[in-house]
Amino acid sequence: MSNRLQLNPNRLFSPDPTIRQIATELYDSIKGLPIVSPHGHTDPAWFANNNAFSNPTELLIQPDHYVFRMLYSQGIRLEALGLGNSKEAQLVDPEAVWQIFAENYYLFRGTPSRMWMDYVFAEVFKIDVALDAHTASHYYQVIDQSLQQEQFRPRALFDRFNIEVIATTENPLDKLQHHQKIAESDWTGKVLTAYRPDNVLDPEQADFAEQIGKLSDISGETTTDYQGYLNALQNRREYFKRHGATSTDHGHLTPFTANLSDAQASKLYDKAMLGQVSAEECELFRGHMLSKMADMSVEDGLVMQIHPGCYRNHNKEVFAGFGRDKGADLPMPTEYVKNLKALMDKHGNNPDLQVILFTLDETTYSRELAPLAGHYPSLKLGPAWWFHDSPEGMKRFRQQTMETAGFYNTVGFNDDTRAFMSIPARHDVARRIDAGFLAELVADHRLRLEEAHELAVDLTYNLVKKAYKL
Repeated sequence: MSNRLQLNPNRLFSPDPTIRQIATELYDSIKGLPIVSPHGHTDPAWFANNNAFSNPTELLIQPDHYVFRMLYSQGIRLEALGLGNSKEAQLVDPEAVWQIFAENYYLFRGTPSRMWMDYVFAEVFKIDVALDAHTASHYYQVIDQSLQQEQFRPRALFDRFNIEVIATTENPLDKLQHHQKIAESDWTGKVLTAYRPDNVLDPEQADFAEQIGKLSDISGETTTDYQGYLNALQNRREYFKRHGATSTDHGHLTPFTANLSDAQASKLYDKAMLGQVSAEECELFRGHMLSKMADMSVEDGLVMQIHPGCYRNHNKEVFAGFGRDKGADLPMPTEYVKNLKALMDKHGNNPDLQVILFTLDETTYSRELAPLAGHYPSLKLGPAWWFHDSPEGMKRFRQQTMETAGFYNTVGFNDDTRAFMSIPARHDVARRIDAGFLAELVADHRLRLEEAHELAVDLTYNLVKKAYKL
């Protein structure tokens, strides 16, 4: 007989009865607050078209790099999971993929993915048996039949999950037609875009000049010179802002910033368009453009997010065969104090600029990031991100940043996911961890209980709304 699938109401809370009681009280006061998801990668077409999700595999496995990177690490070929454009992948039966997933579900024991998935199975689809090889078919049929029902369409789930607002992420060449369609519909769900210009800021991309040509076409600006290039970028920012954007997003390899003269920047731009820049010059250009993006944010009010320190597409073979975002992105050591100096010299003391900084290098939390955010008015810390949005990662973030930056130089939680079904699970984990962390401070007599209640609401709801101007 299969084990039952049950979510313990005290999960993630301390076994100490005093701390657990306080944590439970705090959690109960915030668990029903609306979800604010200010940064992520869900597909706006889901909400624009409101079509039914096709099947359990396409919804829960194939978009989720947390899932298939674990399976791949154990020798399961991505083609067997239906990924890629090969004939084999196209002919894979979705239920057969689900069976592979179920047979290997034990691999996720103790991981955040297991916790998120169990939440989805139990809370969203109301399945009460554990997933394994024997229950795989039952799972597939229950989920598949549910997805055919009106209450499991994207807009209905958005409302059911109590999502107040969700932000997607698009590059400057996107026409934002899905966001336009949502705005023109009678649905009241709030889906915003965020402006991510990496593809037109990085001269090391093989098609950089081609991307700039497309930028010229869509903006109507001439990009043959540096000033026209800046005008085109500004044009698209204004377009995104008219379609609801409140933030920009920058996924540069490093947080290096620079303040070049117009003449220096123009010379680099001309060389980049000819494909004649060195790796060092590419980094200099990217660093300068981060500072220019900050200049523009001061003018137009868009919040600036910087997500550095990730070595993208580390697996050469997987990248060649399957493209980006296939689980082969890896954290890197990242330096912030020196790299951000040029930007802080220019705008660090300006409260009209809001920079939200993320990291994949936890060793910088207490040494660099908390002291920076604890001083500069323009800088705030984003939450534990990507590889670290786990219970332990969230605790480490609080422990290592609170002492210097406090709570109010952070910006609440964001899920940064394309796995739509996992959003309520991820926010629930964050709320439980924050409730537990605050409960320990109360039990240690470092916080009054009424202060902890205020903080719990701020960390869950108020800080993220304020930081992202929502």
